[in-house]
Amino acid sequence: MATKRSLATKLGVIAGFENPRAALEQYPTPPDLAAHVVHLADLQGDVDGRTVLDLGAGTGMFALAAALRGPARVVGIELDRTALTTAQGNERRVAASAPVHWVQGDATRPPVTFREPVTVVMNPPFGAQDGNRNADRSFLATASDLASVSYSVHNAGSRDFLEAFADDNGGEVTHAFAADFAVDAQFDHHAEDSRDLDVEVYRIEWE
Repeated sequence: MATKRSLATKLGVIAGFENPRAALEQYPTPPDLAAHVVHLADLQGDVDGRTVLDLGAGTGMFALAAALRGPARVVGIELDRTALTTAQGNERRVAASAPVHWVQGDATRPPVTFREPVTVVMNPPFGAQDGNRNADRSFLATASDLASVSYSVHNAGSRDFLEAFADDNGGEVTHAFAADFAVDAQFDHHAEDSRDLDVEVYRIEWE
């Protein structure tokens, strides 16, 4: 197994959003965070030889991190066609050997079904924008329907919500850890050139 550091280095070539949309909370996942999450998933046996699904794939950071760790296949679902085009270019940049399938669609109503066990990896919208409150709840609902296990990134302070949601939907939080999420200024409301957000990552096993 390649190291977490080497995985983060490979992910460093991934291009972000050309014209990010605030309404969709299009913030690129930092390579070191994606590497950390996928490395943990691999150690847990949740990547190698499995189908990995990235809900709200953006430009492909999580999907391509998984594709570099020996899954049977990776599926990335993304609403934004421009982001998917960038993700396809990023796939060529990282030269992943696993098959990657890009699907345009709403990740909360995915146009795909699976017969085999699925691992979900995702950085859902945090619901910080007006009209987009609790957006991560819909992504978690999709994960509970499709996945046997999921890994997801959320705002700091989300543990009570995640544990309650999992309990209500046949799931169990098995791992949780804090992380930094570096955000560069890309929208008019950003007052700083960059800032680190406190986030939390959760692994949930679903029935």
